[in-house]
Amino acid sequence: MGRIPAGKGGERASEARSGREETEEERADRQWTDLLQELRVAQTGVQILFGFLLAVVFQPRFADLSTADRNIYVVTVMLGSATAAALIGPVSYHRLLTGRRMKPQTVTWASRLTKLGLGLLFCTMCSTLLLILRVALHNVLALWLVGAMALWFLACWFVFPLWAIARGNPKSGDGGRPGDGGSASAG
Repeated sequence: MGRIPAGKGGERASEARSGREETEEERADRQWTDLLQELRVAQTGVQILFGFLLAVVFQPRFADLSTADRNIYVVTVMLGSATAAALIGPVSYHRLLTGRRMKPQTVTWASRLTKLGLGLLFCTMCSTLLLILRVALHNVLALWLVGAMALWFLACWFVFPLWAIARGNPKSGDGGRPGDGGSASAG
């Protein structure tokens, strides 16, 4: 794969400004590697959480849960399932498209699935906390604690990164063009 000389033309000029000289295929390979690393972290947490949720129904105390808590449990298990599907989906997507010269499109769709999975993980975490804190506290404090933690999740996962983008750092750091979805790790 030959490198494109920096400083000539639209995309090439963008590459020169970003400090990277890579072809579209090289960029897709790098972004895919970044995405896989991110997915490993998220998938591990989701698998542990989902395993916990599946075991809850087999505990003797489960029969004592109120109807509201059982409904929260069912919603939580469904959210956990959807989260696992979204965060494992990129692997299937990649496997089915490997060898078809569609790596850039694969990275774009896998990144979208990962973002969806993170949104679902947010909902799963909040729902899990709600269930646990309702059982543990039996009062409205549970809602306040879940609300506070939801705000913290939103800040860590979405607000801080969006704030960094809004601050206008002209270097994208991923060599991506504006509007191309960026790398899986940054966009």
